[in-house]
Amino acid sequence: MIMKQTNIKKELALMLALSTLWGASYSFIKIGVETIPPLSLIAGRTLIAAVLLTAILKVRGVTLPNGAAIWGKFLVQASLNSAIPFTLIAWAEQSTDAGIATILNATTPIFAFLLTALLTRHDPVNRRKLCGVATGIAGASLIVGLQAMAGVGHQLWAELAILAASGCYGGAAIFGRHFRGLDPMIPATGSILCGAALLVPASLAIDRPWTLNPSADSVLALFALSSLSTALAFVIYFRLLQTLGSVGTTAQAYLRVPIGVAISVLFLRESVTPAAGFGLVAVVAGVAAMTIPAPRAPATR
Repeated sequence: MIMKQTNIKKELALMLALSTLWGASYSFIKIGVETIPPLSLIAGRTLIAAVLLTAILKVRGVTLPNGAAIWGKFLVQASLNSAIPFTLIAWAEQSTDAGIATILNATTPIFAFLLTALLTRHDPVNRRKLCGVATGIAGASLIVGLQAMAGVGHQLWAELAILAASGCYGGAAIFGRHFRGLDPMIPATGSILCGAALLVPASLAIDRPWTLNPSADSVLALFALSSLSTALAFVIYFRLLQTLGSVGTTAQAYLRVPIGVAISVLFLRESVTPAAGFGLVAVVAGVAAMTIPAPRAPATR
């Protein structure tokens, strides 16, 4: 019993770390796209992260697998979890602030939940998870507040792009089940390498990055985005997929809302409503409802 309780605490601590790393990514992206085009920013993000992850694998003595089948899966994961959603969010944040991006991207668990319930059905759907979904949405809405939500619709295409990115993340969480049993570093590195292979040539052809003149702040944001919010975050992400499942892992999006908004307040001087405290309680409750296993019923004789 003590072992199980300790493991749950460890998984929730990792979820908090992942939420912080990805919550910060919205501010990093906002600063980055000020002077770096979205495609080049995300190409740089995946390239730097791929180099870091590959170096870590080499130090650990872990080799990437061979075979077209596994690399085909890495390519699918890269499309769903990095190349497409990263680019959509970066493009959207040219015209939307980090708060709006945070709240809209928090719909990821909803997509994962619906895809799981309608298609794969690999995770049980119960009332507790349904309540967690509803509570998380309510908490996320309180965190951003009605005034922030009033801005939805003024940049319709950007907001739809963020929602599309959320759908990709939901699909990625489910597809990530194909990598169970592997060292979490392997799918993290393989998928991000595939993402870089897709994005870097496109950046070279479209943006011609050697002609750009990015600011120091944008460059620093790019390196933080690559090393912390991508390389380190991906290792934690694939680790959690193996222990919490797809719906449970994507529930970190709810926790990411207050963290992401808090970071944007500190560094981008955005404001939040007084309802943020109540929203935070609801967010944490929603995460707990979707991730903490229900107690097993005592065995009958």
